[in-house]
Amino acid sequence: MSVLMDSYMGMFLPQDIGHRIIHFIEGKSHFPFIKGEELTGIFFIFGKNHGIYDENNILAANDLAKRTIASLTNAARSYHISATAQDSTFIRQDYAKKILQLSVELGSDSTTSYISEVERNRRIAGDPRVLTDCYSQHIAHFRQDQLFEIFPPFDNESLPTSLRKKLQGRMLLLGYNVKNRNSLPSSSTLIPFLEWLNKADTSNQQ
Repeated sequence: MSVLMDSYMGMFLPQDIGHRIIHFIEGKSHFPFIKGEELTGIFFIFGKNHGIYDENNILAANDLAKRTIASLTNAARSYHISATAQDSTFIRQDYAKKILQLSVELGSDSTTSYISEVERNRRIAGDPRVLTDCYSQHIAHFRQDQLFEIFPPFDNESLPTSLRKKLQGRMLLLGYNVKNRNSLPSSSTLIPFLEWLNKADTSNQQ
């Protein structure tokens, strides 16, 4: 399986970003729905299901991560110079197009024919197309810097015991809406992500 096919992304900060996206789509809030002073975090896991162990896949994941950084940077720049791209109506319509595409994809999958509205909303709020736009649009709106870090495949010794099954052998790209590590809660870009992942994992087990 290719690195691209075995990758996964999401936004982990703000922690309630999924609810905010749904409320925005439903017209219950307006853009921006993330405050300028809030920390925004985005992640990309490479080798999610199978891990990354050989040199060729490590090189492929590094290349994919660098292209992802360039894409996010260019997207924020494009949104910044476009007046309509930061308008609530325009953004809501753009999200609606992506949701329609997602609905078509879900409709063509017989295993998702009877999913609940809650599950459908969860998938909409977690759709990579919506999340990457959401991240870049807010970066552009507040004219924020971006900080990225690529992590090589994790070994067990570098991970909390509770997260080894999820991250051992995986590569990770993290992005934040800050200029440098001094603007993070700690000096490590990894700690906020691990804290979120551990909390999310605990919630899913309850």
